[in-house]
Amino acid sequence: MMTARLEAAWKWMRSDKGMMLWAVLVGIVSGLLAVAMKQSVSGLRTVMFAIQSWLGGSWFLAFGPLLGLVATAWVVQTLLKGDHPGPGIPATLHAISTRRGRMKRTWMFSPVITSILSVGFGGSGGLEAPAMQAGAAMGSEVASQTRRHFRRRLLLIGCAAAGSLAAMFKAPVAAIVFAVEVIMIDLTASSLVPILMASLASLLTAFVFFEGEDILTVPTLAAFDAGRLPYYVLMGLATGVGSVVFSKVYMSSQQLIGQFKNPRTRMAMAGALVGVAVAALPPLFGEGYEIINALFRGYSDALIEDVWMLEGSMALPSLLGLLLLAGLLKPMLTGFTVGAGGVAGIFAPALFSGAVFGFAFALGLNGFVGPTTMPIGNSVLGGLCGMMAGVLHAPLTAIFLATELSGGYGLFVPLMLTSAISFSTSRALMRHSIYTRELAERGELLTHDKDRTVLTLMNLKEELEQDFTPVQAHWNLGQLVEVVAQSQRNLHPVVDGEGHLLGIVDLQDIRQVMFDRDQYLSLRVVDLMTLPLAEVQWEDKMDDVMAKFEQCGAWNLPVVEDGRYVGFVSRSRLFNAYRKWLKATSLD
Repeated sequence: MMTARLEAAWKWMRSDKGMMLWAVLVGIVSGLLAVAMKQSVSGLRTVMFAIQSWLGGSWFLAFGPLLGLVATAWVVQTLLKGDHPGPGIPATLHAISTRRGRMKRTWMFSPVITSILSVGFGGSGGLEAPAMQAGAAMGSEVASQTRRHFRRRLLLIGCAAAGSLAAMFKAPVAAIVFAVEVIMIDLTASSLVPILMASLASLLTAFVFFEGEDILTVPTLAAFDAGRLPYYVLMGLATGVGSVVFSKVYMSSQQLIGQFKNPRTRMAMAGALVGVAVAALPPLFGEGYEIINALFRGYSDALIEDVWMLEGSMALPSLLGLLLLAGLLKPMLTGFTVGAGGVAGIFAPALFSGAVFGFAFALGLNGFVGPTTMPIGNSVLGGLCGMMAGVLHAPLTAIFLATELSGGYGLFVPLMLTSAISFSTSRALMRHSIYTRELAERGELLTHDKDRTVLTLMNLKEELEQDFTPVQAHWNLGQLVEVVAQSQRNLHPVVDGEGHLLGIVDLQDIRQVMFDRDQYLSLRVVDLMTLPLAEVQWEDKMDDVMAKFEQCGAWNLPVVEDGRYVGFVSRSRLFNAYRKWLKATSLD
């Protein structure tokens, strides 16, 4: 009796009706992971700065980033057996597009451990992406164990991503929007409710286990003034350009440190560069949320109080230069950290650089135009919003996160304006974000374009047909007829001794001569074959394959790899596969 009830309960949990329960559980666990990571990094930061204070100099902080990189490498090589989790959001998007959302089980804990070590000891970067990666891996594992199809697996991954962000910032609406904008979840009735429940469950988990101040504490800001809208337009343009600079600096520094082939050399170089930077400018240590909070309150001395060789107050031009330098160094140090094997995301650095830029923007306007031209806190929030919209290419996430952080919708209009202009500017200068650039170049990026998404998910290898019998060009008609008599196919690839495709023999083309025995010895296959209308390369993406079918009008095309025949792909089989994936990706 008990066994029957357990089987019935398990069957219910594997059904669509049980999806809501799994969404809540995924949200709770994602929230716990996020809280544990934040608390761990906060503890390490406290220890590092306590030792630095005891020793009486920021020079001690210079050793932290290298220590974090070495510890991360040890964990990856010893505990994970070389299985590096990779960059959080890009790795997750790659798994969705190329592995149908199936992720490694080790990803449920490896990003957690490695990111704590990388960021906690001073490496530049954020915890948001690793937390989302760990949660997404857990959602993928739940889908595997409960035998969920692709669209439900993707939905559970979205629930985990939303849960992680909701717990980090206590911003449930922004978390839901993030799942739609970045993870590419279709916003339908069947997807909205589970993601909402996961976000809410994670938020409540954070409230229960994460007492005290929030990560970002925004004071009461000045009320919306329509007269300041032109300044927000200018801020949108500036953060749009700044976000492109941020992305270019991050990618360039990552590539620069990656040029060192020896992993130990990479760690030593990156550790030294990041270490010197955080020792000279301690606010660059780790995530930098403490500095953002200080900037909201108008405290510029939070950036300069521990800077070497600087004493007393700074003139406005010097202070603006230092602020812009700090905002530029943040993506550079993040690139060094990630390029050397550290595990960290760009979410927090984007917020840091945006807040610093917003602070500098307000100081500049107030210094050169008038002391009340732009309230400091409003400008910091606007800069943070604009930079996030431009760097992540997620304008709605930026708007709602900034709105929820500020505790109300009083600045919703200027935030919308800044975010929209920044995103448009960034998109015009750099089509794809850091998250999606590499995937887009390889044709592996899922988007809200349903046709392109389906073609991305389709796999040429799975649709390949190999039951065609090859023939040799020097064979006579009699030998060809013997093969045709035993084959179930109307097409026969003509290959040479090394397997290179030379042409195709179509049964329809030889029907008139195949019964003429007088020509069995005189006619050769080379005289009967035709060249294919087009060839599909083994590495072709599915949209390229479809384009070739549309251009030539054939029903079957040969597939070759380095010129060697591999098989055929048919229009009818691709159509059936397209229909299958269209149904699989449609959330009803």
